[in-house]
Amino acid sequence: MVFASLEFLTLFLPTFLILYALVGKKYRNATLLFCSWVFYGWWSPLFLILFMLLAVLGWIGGLAIGRSGNGAARGWMLTLFIGINLSTLCWFKYSNIVVETLSGVLLAGGALPIQWQAVVLPIGLSFIALQSISYLIDVYRRTVPVDHSFISFGAYQSMFVHLIAGPIIRYDWVKKELIERPFDWIHFSLGARRFMIGMSMKVLIADTLAPVVDIAFSLQNPSFSDAWIGCLAYTLQLFFDFAGYSVMAIGLGLMLGFRFPENFNNPYLSISIQDFWRRWHISLSTWIRDYLYIPLGGNRVSPVRTYINLLLTMALAGLWHGGDSWNFLIWGLAHGFALCCGRLWGSYNLPKIPVLASRILTLLFVCLAWTIFRSHTFAGALNMYAGQFGMNQFGLSETMIVFIRPVQWMAGALGLFCTIAPLFQSFISRHLNSTVIYIADLWPLAGFLLSFALIASRGAVPFLYFQF
Repeated sequence: MVFASLEFLTLFLPTFLILYALVGKKYRNATLLFCSWVFYGWWSPLFLILFMLLAVLGWIGGLAIGRSGNGAARGWMLTLFIGINLSTLCWFKYSNIVVETLSGVLLAGGALPIQWQAVVLPIGLSFIALQSISYLIDVYRRTVPVDHSFISFGAYQSMFVHLIAGPIIRYDWVKKELIERPFDWIHFSLGARRFMIGMSMKVLIADTLAPVVDIAFSLQNPSFSDAWIGCLAYTLQLFFDFAGYSVMAIGLGLMLGFRFPENFNNPYLSISIQDFWRRWHISLSTWIRDYLYIPLGGNRVSPVRTYINLLLTMALAGLWHGGDSWNFLIWGLAHGFALCCGRLWGSYNLPKIPVLASRILTLLFVCLAWTIFRSHTFAGALNMYAGQFGMNQFGLSETMIVFIRPVQWMAGALGLFCTIAPLFQSFISRHLNSTVIYIADLWPLAGFLLSFALIASRGAVPFLYFQF
């Protein structure tokens, strides 16, 4: 079940909201936990058992660390329960690619490949693991209290509003709201509006551009136009798909009384790669900073160590995104290298690049990096790069001419407008009268109704970050 589906919109969400309103404050965490398990079990009852087990282990881990005093036992407890989460994640996420790589080496050496039944990755496992690890570390650091209620902790870790594809919610952000939170018309209406905006981003833009991306990345010898249309379409698709999910999750949380931080802040308007990672998938980038980069020494060590920390951190961030291709590792290393170059540029006090030029250069790098991120194989990425760098013809191929529809050009134009509109926000607010602004504020409802009609006609499309 996904948010942008008839099952969720017409069955699960209305039923849950009715129950949530009727049970009263005392039982809302229990209702949220139970319905979240139903939500996940709708996809896979078998993996629901795994998620329930991880919730129990996370709760027990917090209790064990909290009761272990100040000795070495405290560190061993932390290591044990982090190890459980990491080993579970690594098994489901990386066992296939490790075996595939070893089989390739064996074949190259003339031996038989390994007989292997592919392991299915449970959706949402990466987010659950990082949330549990952050809770355990925060309990160890004594920056958050131990949650002695399994119902409360389970509601935090298994909350359906962010269970599948984030944002990565830290316990510290919701600890007070797990005890007391509002459930009133003001929060509900504001949350519903955010949910409708996220739905429009996902369905009207991301899902409409998806076929263009699929056909462009499947071409044998894409032209310059084919490759760049496909790359730019994917750049918009990925943002509006993932940011749309985050907005929907934030909206659902607000409807229930939770205030989640924003997960995106106009990332395609960044003026550097460092700025990009302050704006893109903020819950992940800050998690990496606080629980990986800083503990490694961050920038408080020698310059060489700082660059190593950047590369290692971004390499692990790349690996976190996928276990079915080494392309994600290359993508992470590329971003790490770009961060090192940016830091090196600043350390030598080289001339500052004009803002417009820096925005264009940053976006160009991000788009080129998205190419290898989207490609299923390294050879596929090289194929797209050949087109992007003009090694094939320049005009649109017949396949793309036949395939692209006017609605997809419209979706691309709408996505581009929404991406650059924040640059003109102050100008728009000064020159539009209050009546026009009020009418414009009603667009989320129209967008939601159109999205609902499209879902009913063409079915639900899974979110891209489900695979991560």
